[in-house]
Amino acid sequence: MSERSLEMPALVGNERPPSPPTPLRQTLPAEWDRAAAPSRIWGGAKEDWIFCSAVLVGFGLLLYANLHGSLLRPLWLEAEQHRWAHLLVRPCVLFFGMGTLLLCFRTVLWFRYRPFPPCTFKNAPRLSVVIPAYNEGAMVLNSIISVADALYPRGRLEIFAVDDGSTDDTWSYIRKAAARYPNLVTPIRLPQNRGKRAALAAGFARAHGEVILTLDSDSAIQPDALLAITGPFRDARVGAVAGKVTVYNRAAGIIPRMLHVQYILSFDLMRAVESSYGTVYCCPGALTAYRANTLKSVLRAWMSQTFLGAPCTYGEDRALTNLVLASGYNTVYQRSAEVRTLVPVRYPQLCRMFLRWDRSYVREEICFLRIVWKRPLGVRLIALLERLLNNLRYPVNYATMIVLALLVASRPENLLRVLAAIGLVSLFNMIYYLRSERSKDFVYGIFYGYYAFFALFWIFPYAVFTVRARSWLTR
Repeated sequence: MSERSLEMPALVGNERPPSPPTPLRQTLPAEWDRAAAPSRIWGGAKEDWIFCSAVLVGFGLLLYANLHGSLLRPLWLEAEQHRWAHLLVRPCVLFFGMGTLLLCFRTVLWFRYRPFPPCTFKNAPRLSVVIPAYNEGAMVLNSIISVADALYPRGRLEIFAVDDGSTDDTWSYIRKAAARYPNLVTPIRLPQNRGKRAALAAGFARAHGEVILTLDSDSAIQPDALLAITGPFRDARVGAVAGKVTVYNRAAGIIPRMLHVQYILSFDLMRAVESSYGTVYCCPGALTAYRANTLKSVLRAWMSQTFLGAPCTYGEDRALTNLVLASGYNTVYQRSAEVRTLVPVRYPQLCRMFLRWDRSYVREEICFLRIVWKRPLGVRLIALLERLLNNLRYPVNYATMIVLALLVASRPENLLRVLAAIGLVSLFNMIYYLRSERSKDFVYGIFYGYYAFFALFWIFPYAVFTVRARSWLTR
């Protein structure tokens, strides 16, 4: 890779850190902010060994329950007596064993992960922030304020707020932000709705920064997020940096609380693991920074992307991540760069969000198979094994659900064993959550295990069969 690391300019003139950011309570319910800070149950890194021990004990209990315990073993023995369900039992047990080994590997990498050092006011690079919005209403103002009042040298920051043909009052809020920060916020309005990629591209075209950051218009960053997320670019091998995504509206209902726990597990745990070998598979649109030269070199391919003959509109973040990886750069995760995002509060909204994610997942997993061969040998082997086992979970999980349905149909009392097994696995996952965030909300993670099993199982197969659909699916 020929590109040098970013040249970080010295502090210009009389630049000073901006005043503390304005509280984001102007247009949203105040109780959402009160829920944003997790309650602390235990404190300090000294207790890390407790979680290591808990994880080891949890592994042991899960293995015992699967192979010798009275909880699941009777189900496997009964399935082997079934007319044809026995054909699925041994492959499923083998996969669960391989999945356990993969989880052990991930756990080691997760415990070893450390955030990158942040930039300072003296060495912060020129930064362009692009915020695309469509029918976002008042929340877009909060997004812009969170960036404008963040801790960053004002002379090296520019913000582009792009209205993608909204039909509500989004444009009025963008203009209000531009009037409040006349030399900082540039409003851009597309005459009609053209999709999120076009909105982002409109901002990218005007960006002058060495680093370009994308922020969803339903999200607000923490005050130190900009300095944190630009820090990793001092490594010339880094092409994109993913931020940590948490839930803004946790107090809005049980679905946001469940999603917050899942976001910690997926956005923090998994991306920390992937970052350890420089291959974060999806740098989220909610908060991601790109090396500007790298981003602009792949824009043409990104804007013209098609899949099965249809132009690609959703999943722009995963597609852009793949293109950065294909260019030979690493994609990493910065835990200390946090963004809080609004999430669905109702079941139909939740389904639309997961449909959008799963459709882009199917498409970009196929694209990644062409990219992975360009990665260094060690990284390539890890990524191939990790993606193989990760994707095998879908047929295995659905095969397991079929077996369990047959067992419950033949003997209804087996449902109690199934429910107990879901609870046991969910409780084990909460050990990981509690290490990341000492919050009593871990109980909602257990609820989510049952919720996903019974209410969300249909989404991935439906996404596969409708993978060519085109929509933001955010409303």
